[in-house]
Amino acid sequence: MPDTATAPLIVIDLQTGMFDGRFEPPIHDADAIAERTRALIDWARNSGRKVAFVRHDGPEGDPLAPGASGWPVWPLLGQAADEPTFGKRVGNAFSNPELAEWVAWQGARNVVLIGAQTDFCVAATVKGAFAEGLGVTVVSDAHSTLDSDKEKAPDIIARHNEAFAAQGVRMTTTAELVG
Repeated sequence: MPDTATAPLIVIDLQTGMFDGRFEPPIHDADAIAERTRALIDWARNSGRKVAFVRHDGPEGDPLAPGASGWPVWPLLGQAADEPTFGKRVGNAFSNPELAEWVAWQGARNVVLIGAQTDFCVAATVKGAFAEGLGVTVVSDAHSTLDSDKEKAPDIIARHNEAFAAQGVRMTTTAELVG
């Protein structure tokens, strides 16, 4: 992989509300996304990379609002106590300057991105990472979204994977990273 050994794994918005189906359907292929995310977290830890989680802080009354049942990072991902969570209120995770500071503190000039939702927060964070001057790797089979009124989730994901590659994102798969 053409990435530095210090590139941290950033897990975007994989919160309880993306998996539990209480208020919205789960994200497309939710169980497989959780399984791949756990494998990528293990890969990052085993390769000496840091892992950070990003949590969307929705407005009051939203399933992802602070304190709401959908707000916590999905417990089945196995976030370790020393792995930070950075809150955000808009799509771009780098809107929280503490995330950029944390990445810089790792000595990283690249990031590896996974998470939800492909067409919103993942896409916005790709742009935000580029704006920070970072190289970006997206794991093509470890981000997901919901169907829209006009397009099914697999088509949205495929379209964004093509767009990410056209923007200069390094694309890889879970299998390519974890072996």
